[in-house]
Amino acid sequence: MDEFDVEEHADPELEDPVLVEGLPGVGHVGKLVAEHLLEEFEDAELVRRVYSEHFPPQVAVDDDGTTTMASAEFHAVRTDGADILLLSGDHQATDAPGHYRLTDCFLDVAEAFGVERAFALGGVPTGEFIEEYAVVGAATDDEQVGELEAAGVEFREDEPAGGIVGVSGLLLGLGERRDIPTACLMGETSGYLVDPKSARAVLEVLQEVVDFEVGYASLEDRAEEMEEVIKKIQEMEQGPQSPSDEDLRYIG
Repeated sequence: MDEFDVEEHADPELEDPVLVEGLPGVGHVGKLVAEHLLEEFEDAELVRRVYSEHFPPQVAVDDDGTTTMASAEFHAVRTDGADILLLSGDHQATDAPGHYRLTDCFLDVAEAFGVERAFALGGVPTGEFIEEYAVVGAATDDEQVGELEAAGVEFREDEPAGGIVGVSGLLLGLGERRDIPTACLMGETSGYLVDPKSARAVLEVLQEVVDFEVGYASLEDRAEEMEEVIKKIQEMEQGPQSPSDEDLRYIG
């Protein structure tokens, strides 16, 4: 196998498509957004599948027992407001050079479809469970910063701490070198669990800036499930509690 194997599936004509990256990361925020868009836009069309020796050396086993090799996928998503080239997958590279080379490969695919703007999606960890979910941003130029601030995105000095890593970070760095305006939208998240609420916060900003309509029902369902998980974790952290007077009336 070559370092990269880009499998071509379709070549639709897209009008000024926007690249949206949703690979796994903190809280699986970007991945959840990508999965939700593919679920909501059922006519999304697989256009490219990328295999690489920089992905983990493994296959996934599906429910029917068949296997799927690690890869990333591009789907053409047509909405009423804009065309989206959606990058999704279950893995990122396993090594630093692989992150660079995979991102370059992804940008090659994006440019071939005429992408002139890109959004990387992810999470920024808070280290604690939260109720209100802010979206933190980073961008390659002042014009995007102003546009995203108007959409409610916060730009904070020295945050995220340590910068943005992986494909999301390199889309900013390598995208700028290719003169592709790129922004990263990061939803606040505890960092401990898959976070559908954070994904919704990011998706709401993306929806406003890119201009498309999408429902949220399935994300809300997943958020309710995670709330139950969080509640149980918090109860475990609090430990056994002494019975109250009300409880004691029912004992004996």
